[in-house]
Amino acid sequence: MSDSPKLTPRQQEILELIQKTIATTGAPPTRAEISNILGFKSANAAEEHLKALARKGAIELVSGTSRGIRLKGTSRSALRPSSDLFSLALPGLAQLSLPLIGRVAAGSPILAQEHVDRTYHVESSLFSEQPDYLLRVRGMSMRDAGIMDGDLLAVKATKEVRNGQIVVARLGEEVTVKRLRKSANMIELLPENPDYQTIVVLPEEPFDIEGLAVGLIRNTLLM
Repeated sequence: MSDSPKLTPRQQEILELIQKTIATTGAPPTRAEISNILGFKSANAAEEHLKALARKGAIELVSGTSRGIRLKGTSRSALRPSSDLFSLALPGLAQLSLPLIGRVAAGSPILAQEHVDRTYHVESSLFSEQPDYLLRVRGMSMRDAGIMDGDLLAVKATKEVRNGQIVVARLGEEVTVKRLRKSANMIELLPENPDYQTIVVLPEEPFDIEGLAVGLIRNTLLM
């Protein structure tokens, strides 16, 4: 006999959206995001469905935060590895096909076909701006900005970036993710971890901006 709660089709749709959002971003959706994705007229409608899910034991609601949703019991164990969830297509979700860039060869375009490890399908609503590709983060130099080793950084291909933004930069043969600080005499690439040193780029050194960080996908489930 199954211990899974009996849910209405709409409740099941909301639960699957919560599961997928946690798996792909590391955090549950807000009421407003649920309403926007599933076409509710207001966040109150999403709240009523969430309360029903909580009464049935599928989730727990945590007060005082817009993302105060925790999965419980079989709802939590039903989460599949995030690599599978990237391929799911839920009704009503606008999806993007984003190439995951692996190791980049020196001197070649970052979006060259030989650099693409695989393609992921993710919801466009997860990002502040529409990204062009995903880049796997290596190391913990951006830890304090919430960017961890193994994360997938969503990147918009652009050279138009501002001071203080997190960028993907090419330094000679290396590609790195850092916070940008420009002055009249130099460019600095700032880590978000005191264990790492600032990279100073002098005018004569090879340097280029590859893109702007616009979102993050975490491969491990933060529960």
